[in-house]
Amino acid sequence: QVQLVESGGGLVQAGGSLRLSCAASGRTFSRYTMGWFRQAPGKEREFVAAISWLGSSTYYADSVKGRFTISRDNAKNTLYLQMNSLKPEDTAVYYCATDQAWGSRDPNDYDYWGQGTQVTVSS
Repeated sequence: QVQLVESGGGLVQAGGSLRLSCAASGRTFSRYTMGWFRQAPGKEREFVAAISWLGSSTYYADSVKGRFTISRDNAKNTLYLQMNSLKPEDTAVYYCATDQAWGSRDPNDYDYWGQGTQVTVSS
C-alpha cells in the first residue's frame, strides 16, 4: 500500500512557476508508474503527466506539453511537477496517483491517490 501527500500549491500570477511535490510512503514507490492529474471546479479529473517507475519515460497532456515537467526521485520517494508559464486555465486541484501499469491517461486505472493541492493562477 502507498500513501501520497501533495504539497507546493498556491496562488501565482499568469506566467509564473510552481513546483509541486508528492511524498510517498511505502517501500514499493519505485515499482509504480506515477501520474499527475488535475480537477477544476465543475469539470472532470483530467490527466496531466505520467512517469515510468525508473523515470526513463514520460508523457504529457497536450495542454501542458512544453510547460510542465514531471520527475521523480525514488531514493526520496518523491514525485515532482515543475510548472512554468502558468495560465489561468491551469487553475485546479492537482493530485498525484500510482498505477501498476504503464500508458494510461484514465484516472480509473490509477490505484492510490493523494488528497490534492490547490493551484490558482491569476490573470
